[in-house]
Amino acid sequence: MKAPASVPLTGYLEFPTDEMVRRASEFREEIVRRRSVRAFSPREVPRSVIEDAVQAAASAPSGANQQPWHFVIVSDPATKRRIRESAELEEREFYERRAPDDWLEALAPLGTDAEKPFLEVAPYLIAIFSRSFDIASDGRRIKHYYVNESVGIATGILITALHHSGLATLTHTPSPMKFLNSILDRPAREKPYLLLVVGYPEPGVRIPAISRKPFEDVATFVDPAPESPPPAND
Repeated sequence: MKAPASVPLTGYLEFPTDEMVRRASEFREEIVRRRSVRAFSPREVPRSVIEDAVQAAASAPSGANQQPWHFVIVSDPATKRRIRESAELEEREFYERRAPDDWLEALAPLGTDAEKPFLEVAPYLIAIFSRSFDIASDGRRIKHYYVNESVGIATGILITALHHSGLATLTHTPSPMKFLNSILDRPAREKPYLLLVVGYPEPGVRIPAISRKPFEDVATFVDPAPESPPPAND
């Protein structure tokens, strides 16, 4: 097999250990302040901020570098209204008929319901679509690999980039979401992955009093075994 084309690694930056430690700590402090909000201000957000965040997301690693995602950025009020109406229709079905009692019980501390006014109020909605395959110029179907993993990584980068820019977000996943294909004119081969609500939080907004699991519950280090001491001399 012919070796793939390659270029020098130019984007990587190594930092002195003390700076690395400082940067890691500062990033942790910044990102743990991120919280989802469900009440947004209609304040205008610079379009360039959204563009930069989406470009950052689109730089994510992906299976075989196939980049199986598409981001539809919505600011049009009429389109946002259509999305809200369709989402609330599915949400009412969920809360009133489809959701099992244990799921509703788990959601209760968050105070969620079928009403989603933030879908109209927030200045931007970003609909994220995943692609299980693409169509080549000659009509061949090109299968994508690790689609959910790849799109999940890109979505995490997008949320982080928007938080870093000073914006709030909310991940919204009405089920099913196929109405997004129709409203946003996306091909059937694309599957709605997530709807991200983006903007400034409403002044005075309150959030659920929840906490994160402690570090020892979510992470485990597998360290080298300690070396045995040398045998004592007789």
